[in-house]
Amino acid sequence: MTFEDFKFEGFKVVTAKEMARIEKLSIEEGASGEAYMLHAGEALAFQVMAYVEKTKKEKSVTLVIGKGNNGGDGFVLAIHLLRAHFDVTVYHLFPKHECSFLCQKQREKFEEMGGEVIFPQEIGEIICNGVIVDAILGTGFQGKLKGFLLDVISHLNQCLLPILSIDIPSGINGDNGTLELTAIQAQETFFLGLPKMGFFLEQGYDHIGKLFRTDFKMKIDYYRQAKASAYLLNEVVLRKVLPPLRRTRHKYQAGYVLAVSGSPGMGGAAQLCSLAVLRAGAGIVRLFHPSGMENELSSCPYEIIRAPYQEKKIEPFLKEMERASSLLIGPGMGRKENVRAFIFDLISHITKPTVIDADALFHLKGQCDLLKMPCVLTPHHGEMLYLLDKKQFKEEEMIPLCQDFVEKHRFTLILKGAPTFIFHPQKSPLIVTRGDPGMATAGCGDVLTGIIAGLLAQKLSTREAAVLGVYLHGRAGEYVAKKKSSYHLIASDLLQALCQVFQELVG
Repeated sequence: MTFEDFKFEGFKVVTAKEMARIEKLSIEEGASGEAYMLHAGEALAFQVMAYVEKTKKEKSVTLVIGKGNNGGDGFVLAIHLLRAHFDVTVYHLFPKHECSFLCQKQREKFEEMGGEVIFPQEIGEIICNGVIVDAILGTGFQGKLKGFLLDVISHLNQCLLPILSIDIPSGINGDNGTLELTAIQAQETFFLGLPKMGFFLEQGYDHIGKLFRTDFKMKIDYYRQAKASAYLLNEVVLRKVLPPLRRTRHKYQAGYVLAVSGSPGMGGAAQLCSLAVLRAGAGIVRLFHPSGMENELSSCPYEIIRAPYQEKKIEPFLKEMERASSLLIGPGMGRKENVRAFIFDLISHITKPTVIDADALFHLKGQCDLLKMPCVLTPHHGEMLYLLDKKQFKEEEMIPLCQDFVEKHRFTLILKGAPTFIFHPQKSPLIVTRGDPGMATAGCGDVLTGIIAGLLAQKLSTREAAVLGVYLHGRAGEYVAKKKSSYHLIASDLLQALCQVFQELVG
């Protein structure tokens, strides 16, 4: 399926309830629920077999099946695996009479083919081999696992075997990603139709593993009717977003960035964001730092022009701003009151596209109406709470709150995290799943700030720079983690890995 009407928007991300609504609508208008199940089971079989092949596992699969249509999909999958001469073990956790009609019907077909169904009475009877397939609970599950079901899921997680989940890891709420006590820890999740919002909120993202779409042949007209809560980023278009290169350009045409960053003891943040500007393709960066940091920055990379400033004298800054293409403000500046006054003085004069991060965000609480220039804000979740003057909120409440925030203030907002959400006025939120857990280390956010400022300097819009910047940053983290491991990754590694990401995009 394609969504050719959009640019950055890839697959719609919907709530489990919305997915159920459009599927029900299609059946009411003549589609067959059983046909959907047969298509899904066949597609799932290809995905399971592909996993076994790429991981070089033995052709042995243990299916653990529940009582709903998710379990029916599991039985159809089991039928295809039998036909492919897999060693198939099926544990059905519920008596047959408690199951949905289609689940019962597909179980009977499996048994007619000679498949054995085991109805375990205690955990010790569930002996897993090869790859585990989780077909226990679907996306409609809400509430709290308890009793035998809780014990089964805990047992499967402790088997130390790869688990592949059908549609969603059992125990995760498909609408909001919450779980109580535990949920399946999947290596891969084969989602049916559209990705669910619960994959990307709360604990959901920790449990889904890698995502793969399963097509069950519902007509695209119904997908078009689905109400999107957000969209996954369509990475295919990013190559077209790269700033063009002209053979005759000079460094100012490549982009001139003013970086206002650093404070005594925080010179590293200033250097990281400034060097990231250049690594993102801009032609020149001038780092404005507080006077007195000259010795601390003496080992600064040769390519970074340094300019000390005094907080009450912004004339040199204003003179350079006339030539600048974009600015960045915030990394490592500190939270003292004199810094706050200086930032507000700067903001009142800035007209060029600007990235605002870190300590500058702290000072902006309640003052975002002052931002009149095109700008990108890059808070993590804690900083976003502070900007919104809230002690906490549920992640499912986060999306409308952030969207309302950007509609009010008319800027682009990057909510950093795993995954990252990008908000822009009059646009649906975008979800970017690139990145690695090793990026949860000091300085990585400063690198992102510099990348985005560098892209803004090359004439990308704030949304374009935000989207491409987040992708470049996350993909660089993946490269580093693969080469050095997630445990070893530090922020400066990202600067080196950016060349590989650019090479990948350019082709």
